[in-house]
Amino acid sequence: MAAGSGAGVVLLPAVEWNPQLLEVPPQTQFDYTVTSLAGGPKPHSSYDSHYRKTTLKGGMFAGQLTKVGMEQMFALGERLRKKYVDTVPFLSPSFKPQEVFVRSTNMYRNLESTRCLLAGLFQREKEGSIIIHTDESSSEVLYPNYQNCWGLRQRTRGRREAAALQPGISEDLKKVKEGMGTDSSDEVDFLVLLDNVAAEQVHSLPSCPMLKRFAQVIERRAVDTALYILQQEDREGLQMAVGPFLHILENNLVKAADPAPPPNKTRKLYLYAAHDVTLMPLLMVLGTFDHKWPPFAADLTIELYQHQESEEWFVQLYYHGEEQLPRGCPEKLCPLEKFLNTVSLYSLSPEKYQTLCSQAQELELGNEE
Repeated sequence: MAAGSGAGVVLLPAVEWNPQLLEVPPQTQFDYTVTSLAGGPKPHSSYDSHYRKTTLKGGMFAGQLTKVGMEQMFALGERLRKKYVDTVPFLSPSFKPQEVFVRSTNMYRNLESTRCLLAGLFQREKEGSIIIHTDESSSEVLYPNYQNCWGLRQRTRGRREAAALQPGISEDLKKVKEGMGTDSSDEVDFLVLLDNVAAEQVHSLPSCPMLKRFAQVIERRAVDTALYILQQEDREGLQMAVGPFLHILENNLVKAADPAPPPNKTRKLYLYAAHDVTLMPLLMVLGTFDHKWPPFAADLTIELYQHQESEEWFVQLYYHGEEQLPRGCPEKLCPLEKFLNTVSLYSLSPEKYQTLCSQAQELELGNEE
């Protein structure tokens, strides 16, 4: 399962962000410990250090989870509880470490989002410690890692700038910038604008009226920009973007369907707290992207079933709680083998990921000699 959370620093500081927006709703309080993937101390977060350098009008620093965000994640947790605890008694009503594995990207707001989801899912009841596993930003695979993967960086280099020059996108960008009175040379594109629109709308902040007026255009063109950067037909690009994460999900499914699973190794729920920029390529790979920007607290759920008589395994995919038909599947309840065939086209083992990411670099170095 992957839960989405927004990403990006707000760059249009016209709105006042009141620190009261950061108040923690009592129902979301739930203690947790953060460790490295190996169980050691929490790695340093370069993203959090970066966000703290940007102070917004009102005194808040950028990239924080607000009360509204906490409530949205808590509501997602409650929705999952209704399905997996109340309707189908699949998970225990309280958190048990042997049932649930939790991993998040190493950003404070995403760790806090995970806390709120777990508080909603288990109603703040736990039997044992909640450990949230996380990784160094240099080797993180829960989002497309442009810093770490040279091949991905090379492949998409210049595409964000080029996207803003595409017919349709460039005219709309000019129109929105003029309407807002933003300098046309500003480094403001539709991805930056979308971050602002989404954040201001959800907190009912008095934003630039033009942002409100252009909200739909901004969302549509942000999607167009993202699809120009990571293209559906660019298999290697998508592999480098989400291949290692798909490899983890694939392994979880194969392990769970093993006729003799190792004792205490298979959990009932694997929870991954990722980002909107993770969900889009994942949905593209699975053939279920709806051309809408994933909203905050969007969730993608992969359920694994076994037929009681035939003992065959099946997968059911949900996005926002709605059934999806993955690419290559004859119907929504998809034979595991067919689902894995689709995933395997894009999945990358750590070794293959390293090879693909550094391949272009080696070629270029070879040409220079």
